[in-house]
Amino acid sequence: MSEQNSTSRIARRKTRPVRVGDLIIGDGNRISVQSMCATRTQDIEATLGQIALLQERGADIIRVAVDSKKDVEALGVIRERTNARLVVDLQESYKLAASVAPYVQKIRYNPGHLYHHEKQTPVFEKVRFIVEAARKHSCAVRIGVNFGSLDPEQAGNASDPIEAALASAAEHIGYMEQLNFENFVVSLKSSDPNDVIEINKKFAERHPLIPLHLGVTESGMLPMGEVKTRVAFENLFAAGIGDTVRVSLTLPYEEKYKEIEVGKKIIEDVQAGRFRSVPKFEQKGLNLISCPSCSRVENESFVHLAAQVRELSKYAADEDITIAVMGCRVNGPGETDDADLGLWCAPKHVNFKRRGELLGAFGYDEILPRLKMELDALIAERRQKGAQA
Repeated sequence: MSEQNSTSRIARRKTRPVRVGDLIIGDGNRISVQSMCATRTQDIEATLGQIALLQERGADIIRVAVDSKKDVEALGVIRERTNARLVVDLQESYKLAASVAPYVQKIRYNPGHLYHHEKQTPVFEKVRFIVEAARKHSCAVRIGVNFGSLDPEQAGNASDPIEAALASAAEHIGYMEQLNFENFVVSLKSSDPNDVIEINKKFAERHPLIPLHLGVTESGMLPMGEVKTRVAFENLFAAGIGDTVRVSLTLPYEEKYKEIEVGKKIIEDVQAGRFRSVPKFEQKGLNLISCPSCSRVENESFVHLAAQVRELSKYAADEDITIAVMGCRVNGPGETDDADLGLWCAPKHVNFKRRGELLGAFGYDEILPRLKMELDALIAERRQKGAQA
């Protein structure tokens, strides 16, 4: 297939082009597929191995996380040994942009993270720093807005998360315009596929020329993770929306390639007119949310724990209860606060919450019995209320 989707049955939204190395996102070009390394960036051999694994399966862009100067040094070595298009996730460390830009084709930042770091520095100046580094080294930029880590100021001023996220994105688009920088894309992600559909449609109406990076963040394990992602992507692709995608799945590290396979399969199905989902995702019964296995996860045992939670909670499949199993500090606090029961996994313990209230920190070998106890109590509480109604 050529770069243009000439065989697709879907009329694509014509956005402006964004250059990521030799790849063009938007402007009618094919929908590119991304993934993220789950390895520690400083583990150079493991990271190179995962990059190679993802490339073999057709990953167009591969993301790595950089948190420190040692990560930057490792990234420099990695760059010398791979030709992959790399995007770096800055997290809170925006000043590392100048150090990493020579090694990557794209820089991703989260407006919510910029708010937290160096609060005395205006956010616009932080964005200016990132953009100047990107411009100097011909990098693209992604403005990545997540419901689980919204800018607190925007969240406090808006009536709902969708409007808060749209306001945050609009604010940063305004910064890009002030800086006369157009080589950027935007992503607006939630763990709820219906929210992903709604917010991206609204964004496309308000900002028709800006390319969109699509994803359902914390979509969880297979097969439900694919179902949630497919619902969002199929609805948005059908509306001509979406220029590049990331499928975020909770997977063992050696199976990260499945994110690429699932993404490509959804794109192929839609282009062929094969739709496998429903117009709206109807969440019935137990809802398990778990973030993708990535280099931000502080203990690889998180992936195993997520699978254990799924097995343990099968008996509650018909209960309208949300359990979030999160592996890092980025979206962990927000998603676990919003869940009925939330497990936020640290390196050596699990922070356990019930409706946002911290119940305590438990060892990985202690958390499952306590989870079951709280789940049973929650079920009993809801059934009692139902009987009294």
